[in-house]
Amino acid sequence: MLNLKLPEQRRKLYIEIALRRCRPGSGSSREFLKKRTWNHPVTNIKTIIQNTLFVVVGGIATRLYMPERMTDDVEILVLTQDAANLYRELEQAGSRRTGELSIGGSTWELPDGTYLDVIESRDSWVREAIRNPNKAPDGLPIIGLPYLVLMKLKASRGIDIGDLTRMLGGADETDLRLVRRAVQDFLPDAVEDLESLIVLGKLEMGE
Repeated sequence: MLNLKLPEQRRKLYIEIALRRCRPGSGSSREFLKKRTWNHPVTNIKTIIQNTLFVVVGGIATRLYMPERMTDDVEILVLTQDAANLYRELEQAGSRRTGELSIGGSTWELPDGTYLDVIESRDSWVREAIRNPNKAPDGLPIIGLPYLVLMKLKASRGIDIGDLTRMLGGADETDLRLVRRAVQDFLPDAVEDLESLIVLGKLEMGE
């Protein structure tokens, strides 16, 4: 029996259901799936966090790799060893710590009343991801696609599986090579699932 508390087993169940039901071109239009927009502004946390390296992750980060979906959640990733410095910056700017994250990190209320999740990690790939971000139209540092895929594979909630299929479906072969390499290196037990998610993404694209 599947233990759905385990991300890898949730992921396999979602993929199995999707593969049974997905048909080529059965999702949104190809034109929509290729759109990349930044229409919903978010708090520019670079004005608050100026001395600690971080990257934006989560739903906001997906905007660079798939059609924009509405979300007010701002999530960032930081090296565990840098978290204390980042927290000092948040406090000095008038932010308030409001809770802890089960995956490691904390939630903060920012001076403008919005909320920020800070994810701390010691994973071996995190330093490289933080030092080599992509840039959003507003200048925010966004995590690269291979590393965002790693994070969403590890989480494997329903929304993560949906994001993965759309991001992977819209990725070109160069990006997919980088994604495959990252998963092989850092999450090898998800290699087979990654290939299934790529198939699902391409099916939605009508390929």
